[in-house]
Amino acid sequence: MVDFAPLPSRYPAGEREAQLIVVDLTEQFLGAYEQGLLRFAIPIVSGEPENETPVGEFRITAAHRAHQSSLYSIEGTDVPYPMQYALRFYVNAEGVSYWMHGRDLPGYPASHGCIGLADEQMQLQYYGVPAQPRLDDAKRLYAWVVETLTDLGTVLPLSNGPRVVIRGSAPKRSGTGRAIP
Repeated sequence: MVDFAPLPSRYPAGEREAQLIVVDLTEQFLGAYEQGLLRFAIPIVSGEPENETPVGEFRITAAHRAHQSSLYSIEGTDVPYPMQYALRFYVNAEGVSYWMHGRDLPGYPASHGCIGLADEQMQLQYYGVPAQPRLDDAKRLYAWVVETLTDLGTVLPLSNGPRVVIRGSAPKRSGTGRAIP
């Protein structure tokens, strides 16, 4: 299998940074860079049209392996939506936090503004599918960010977390839910 990454293998603006995360909303992909070199790229799901993901430059300010939403629940239940392997990158003026975290990837923008990363183990736990989880992109990015820090399972403040560049605009959806090119 050949890895696909619609992101550049070099990101010159990040050559002086140990870690840099670039999110391309147009491509619905995230790239993890070290000294400007792409280490890995993973697909994402960004905010739906009425809840767009913010664009600009941010910094990862907190990490939480077992985070849960304080605003949203699993559809049809009172169970807080699981946001495992969460990395906070933005807090808006109203105090609402935006995270990169594990979820399903439906193939189109579908979040409330967060950046969703594949977490099939969480999907199996809460939704019963897939039978054999393989994709763990949220866990991979989380481990890359917190690599040498002690994770005690609580919210871990990061005073100098990686810079995050979010660019582009999310594709619009047709009435069928598919992205319109």
